[in-house]
Amino acid sequence: MKITTKINIMTTAWILCVLVAVNAIVFFSFMKITINMEDQELYQRANSLIKDMKLDSSSVLIKDQLTPYLTGHSFIRMVQPGSKVKNEVTNDKHMAAKIKPKFVRKKEAERKTIMQKNGEEQILIVRIPIHSNGGMSTVLEMGEKLSGLELAKDVLLSIQISSTILGALLALLGGRWLSNLIIRPISNMINTMEEIEQSGIPKKIVIQHETKDELQKMAVTFNQMIGRLEENLDKQRQFISDASHELKTPLTVIKSFADHLLRRGIRNEADALDAIETIHSEATRIQKMTERFLDLADTESGNHLDTKSLDLVALCQSIIKQLKSAYKRDIDLHFAAPAITVKADELKLKQAIIILIDNAIKYSTDKIEVYLIVNELNTVIKVKDYGIGIPEYEIKNIFERFYRVDKARSRETGGTGLGLAIAKNIMKQHHGEIKISSTEGEGTEAELFLPKS
Repeated sequence: MKITTKINIMTTAWILCVLVAVNAIVFFSFMKITINMEDQELYQRANSLIKDMKLDSSSVLIKDQLTPYLTGHSFIRMVQPGSKVKNEVTNDKHMAAKIKPKFVRKKEAERKTIMQKNGEEQILIVRIPIHSNGGMSTVLEMGEKLSGLELAKDVLLSIQISSTILGALLALLGGRWLSNLIIRPISNMINTMEEIEQSGIPKKIVIQHETKDELQKMAVTFNQMIGRLEENLDKQRQFISDASHELKTPLTVIKSFADHLLRRGIRNEADALDAIETIHSEATRIQKMTERFLDLADTESGNHLDTKSLDLVALCQSIIKQLKSAYKRDIDLHFAAPAITVKADELKLKQAIIILIDNAIKYSTDKIEVYLIVNELNTVIKVKDYGIGIPEYEIKNIFERFYRVDKARSRETGGTGLGLAIAKNIMKQHHGEIKISSTEGEGTEAELFLPKS
């Protein structure tokens, strides 16, 4: 079943239930109020009759006193103990015969339904005890047909039935309009998705009206998702282009020297060794580049982090010891406390720190300083060098993949331009961030922020 049909049926059913409930309340309230009014009116007539009536008169005189108080289709009785009728006057003998007399001790009102030739009829009866000589000897019983009530009830029922049918029709039309209004953006989204599936090209939904509701929000979110997808596709195409370009140079060099060896052989030993060394160097460069590609893909895929508590001071001391031994460079570590505990993935955090220190080693010749700082919100790892620095206009681009500030120098040092992109992804996985500040010719500061929470 379509959603539009479900909405139509549900709204119509709900409105019908509300109409039926309201009509029932109105009907029963009307009947109760009308009958109470009829009760009061009949009680007043009965009380007026009791005041005017002379009980010590003969039966004929009593009937003469009762007759003027008759209305259309009514009866008046004087009932004695044992429910015996002492006097009775009526202008509808059939109706009076259907109502049995009743002797009561206190006044009461009663409504009865009797069957007549033309159907059911409602009869209202009131009974009022008449006290004389300190005792109660007679009950005045008055009854009349509620012909006006029956007519009013029939008219009210007709109006309610008509209004319910009209309400159901309007509910169907309104439900259809409402369902179309609700489903239109969803239908547009479905059509757009089908076009994307058939063409394979991302496409945004055209928002014609600013409704500022959840449906518009859904469409805007869909467009944002498509925008992000297009951005990622562009990045993917750029990545493939950049990776192909980066791999093209070493592969060309390898092929060139391999062709040289095939043509000339190894007769000239020095020439052959030079070619072999070049091929080995470029192959090693390709290997490192491939490892960086894998690292980048791993950090961008959002793989699960193996987080645990670790001593940041001990980790940095271990990293600096290894790099000092490998590069023979002066790297100083500064920390305020002998132990600083953080929750992180040790291998990935170590990789991010090495990337920063490795960049500092490549682009400076003076000492490198590493600071471990703890504030209220973050634990900060700052790597400071006094090297060539980065021009201000270049800083916004340094986190892009394959971007290198000094391309010639990067070639010499084996850089791929992926390090900072990997470090940024690692910090994003840790819900932290990386910041770079630099002054050209004076040095660079790189900071990793690990949130305490």
